[in-house]
Amino acid sequence: MGSYNKYNNNCYKDTFALCTLNSLTSFVAGFAVFSVLGFMSHELGVDISTVAESGPGLAFIAYPRALSMMPLPQLWAAFFFIMIILLGLDSEFVYLEGLVTAISDMFPSFFLIGHRRKLLLLIICGVSFVIGLFMVTEGGLYVFLLFDYYACSGIPLMIFAILECVCVGWIYGADRYYDNIKEMIGYYPTSLMKYCWKFITPCLCVGTLIFSMVKFTPLKYNNTYEYPWWGFAIGMGLALSSVLLTPLWIIYRMAVTPGTLRQRLKTLCTPASDLQSSPPKKTLYPETPTPDTELHALT
Repeated sequence: MGSYNKYNNNCYKDTFALCTLNSLTSFVAGFAVFSVLGFMSHELGVDISTVAESGPGLAFIAYPRALSMMPLPQLWAAFFFIMIILLGLDSEFVYLEGLVTAISDMFPSFFLIGHRRKLLLLIICGVSFVIGLFMVTEGGLYVFLLFDYYACSGIPLMIFAILECVCVGWIYGADRYYDNIKEMIGYYPTSLMKYCWKFITPCLCVGTLIFSMVKFTPLKYNNTYEYPWWGFAIGMGLALSSVLLTPLWIIYRMAVTPGTLRQRLKTLCTPASDLQSSPPKKTLYPETPTPDTELHALT
């Protein structure tokens, strides 16, 4: 979301603040979650591990049932579902703007003119709404779990994290990226960052990916209903729909770039020579936009 910040914004400080806030939020949320589950476990006289599973069952089965046992259940239920709505809206802003901004920055000469960006936003919202209708039907929870387990699982995320580390640390260059941060915030961050980009973070991501693939199990609803083979096929298609875009784009760029195979690979893995090294003079989304940076490579 760097397009929404000033060029000299202290992103280094923001990163630590965001990670700290995220961790503290998860820690505080644990008190709310497990206090309610503990109350429900005490009232039912069962072990807390048998109260509810994680995921939608916790939000729409365990919590409403626990709230019905409390004083003023209508009030607490209203607060709870208002919170769910606000959390959903807040998440939608981040996901939607991230997608729209990425597409707009890739094709600024087309989407950043007139109302085309708003039209793109409307189309994405419309398609997402239609897909979401399948998840509010009688069997919608099965569809939702299919999307959640495969399309948003850790394996695709880890693959993209590894590719991002390779692009930043090895293709673009950790030293060049380190200098860019100095140009933006006015000082160099700790040199440990370069080793994280090149070695530590990729190794951790690869280890996590291998562990996730070894321990992978097919999706089961409520640990009882096992999805049929075609459900597993749809889930793998959802996972590959995002992961395959990267190698397909690499193959396309390799095909349209002139030269031998070695020359093509070298050209595509070389950062653009006109990369911006000073604060931009124009505001976000000018009338006749020109892309500030472009990696000829794999992005």
